[in-house]
Amino acid sequence: MAPPSSHQHPPSRALVIGTVSFYLVAALAMVMANKWVLNTTDTPLFFLLSQLIIAVVLFLFAHMAGLLQLPLQLDMQVCKGLIPMVGLNVIGLSFSNYTLKYVDASFYQVARGMVLPFTVGTSFFLLHARPSLRIFAACAVVTIGFFVGVFLDGTEVSVVGVTFGVLSSMITALHSVVIKKSLDVVHGSALHLSWYTNLLSACLLAPGLVLVGELPGVMKLLFGPNESAPGEMSTLSTFVMGSIITGVFGFLMSVASLMSIKVTSPITHMVSSAVRGVAASILGYYLFHDTITNGRASSIAIILLGSIWYTWIKHVESQPAASKAQYEPVALDEMEQGKSKSENGHVHRHSLGRGARD
Repeated sequence: MAPPSSHQHPPSRALVIGTVSFYLVAALAMVMANKWVLNTTDTPLFFLLSQLIIAVVLFLFAHMAGLLQLPLQLDMQVCKGLIPMVGLNVIGLSFSNYTLKYVDASFYQVARGMVLPFTVGTSFFLLHARPSLRIFAACAVVTIGFFVGVFLDGTEVSVVGVTFGVLSSMITALHSVVIKKSLDVVHGSALHLSWYTNLLSACLLAPGLVLVGELPGVMKLLFGPNESAPGEMSTLSTFVMGSIITGVFGFLMSVASLMSIKVTSPITHMVSSAVRGVAASILGYYLFHDTITNGRASSIAIILLGSIWYTWIKHVESQPAASKAQYEPVALDEMEQGKSKSENGHVHRHSLGRGARD
């Protein structure tokens, strides 16, 4: 008798389009809402903590409504096993928020443009997975795009923002190595991993923001003078509204990742990522009056072309006639928020974290 999987029909075109469209809209909303709030607050870690808490609360509501089944009795062995995952998640999301605070929304993708080369390099050095020469060439194209945007454009960029972007990319690459072992800890359940990661990340971040000195800023935000320009929302109102938007989308992306794994492919994701990158630049230009020079546009285009080429190479190498791929493709949410994430052959790494992001 044929296995059950042989009777499964491929997902409908409408389902694929709906899933990809949701990720496109959600990721753009996450980046723009994050930038909107980070332009007005000096407490990026408290903002991240608010997002995580909202996601945790929504997980609990979904569990009580019977929509999801979560392990409310936390297993301490599981918590211990997820320490590397949670630590990298908190650091990576924090660096992503700092990156977005100091660079334009349209430049965010360039600042974090080294995710792909770092991920391939991490797989090579830590997992001893030897990429093909074509993979190295694709990574070289992405690296060239990054240097064009940072050093050859002639437009002044935030050194702090770019530094955080590079560090965030490195953490994302390490996160991609840890994700598989973390899934083993929760017996392969991406939903449980998302629940544990959001909850434990919030617990870890709460004392962390005190240690980095954000507490006075938090007290000022919550209890200080709440002034605003005529016709504009106050700082606190902006913070609350942005937290709700990003927290809800982060939760939805965590849940939707389970469907996305089943109905989409790496090629589909990378094309979606390319569209999202262009759309983010256009929205940054209109919403925040970002500067988009020919150099920045060229940088984004080169990074996207290199990323798409990499995904196509991985697709070809994964065919039956080719040798089995030796390392995981890079998740689309991590290629920007990212929030990320590891996907189809390939698990959604960014969406398992917060949902930023990227």
